[in-house]
Amino acid sequence: MSVGGAGPEARENETARVEMFSDGVFAIAITLLVIEIGVPHLENEPEGTTLFGALVGQWPSYLGYVISFLQIGVVWANHHNRFTYIVRSDHIFLFLNTVFLMCVAFIPFPTALLAEYVQSEERTTAIAVYAGTLAVTAVFFTLLWLYAAANRRLVNRNLDPSLLRAMTRRYLLGSVAYLLVFLLAFVNVAASLALIVALALLFVLPEPGDRLSKEGFGRAGRR
Repeated sequence: MSVGGAGPEARENETARVEMFSDGVFAIAITLLVIEIGVPHLENEPEGTTLFGALVGQWPSYLGYVISFLQIGVVWANHHNRFTYIVRSDHIFLFLNTVFLMCVAFIPFPTALLAEYVQSEERTTAIAVYAGTLAVTAVFFTLLWLYAAANRRLVNRNLDPSLLRAMTRRYLLGSVAYLLVFLLAFVNVAASLALIVALALLFVLPEPGDRLSKEGFGRAGRR
């Protein structure tokens, strides 16, 4: 929590601790994804199955791994970039960040669910749970940013207002898009998965004016 009268170094260390803890959660969540890819045992496969065939047969696990690794990686990158501008914290911010990280840490479970049931009649439920988890994660990430950015509560006070609005608009639209992906899962599972990948690739792209803002931010210093 922020302490009145704390100097710039204390404030920077305060947000650095939040980011370091968050990075640890991201690292654990993204590592757990590979655990769901098991080594095939030919004695449990139909007679005549080769190792190559067994490996190919595990394609749902590879699919879940790639999609979720990309999702968590993109979320981590955006979370990291926001701490370029977030220079203070308080109790509510820490709570929102904790709930957001809880969602991130949960992602390996729906990933395993997706890999297990994507080829079965229960694939709609599995993909809905997966998409729903991503939607809830996106909503809490947006709430985290909205709280920090409202009235420049926790962000650098020299941040360009137009960029501040652009980032807020980007995350609000992202939350709505992920909620639509969740609803789409009940209509067309393939389209839902395709849109999940498309959204991840979209959020990889740099934000408009982000580079220029960071240059100006660096000159002004963290205040």
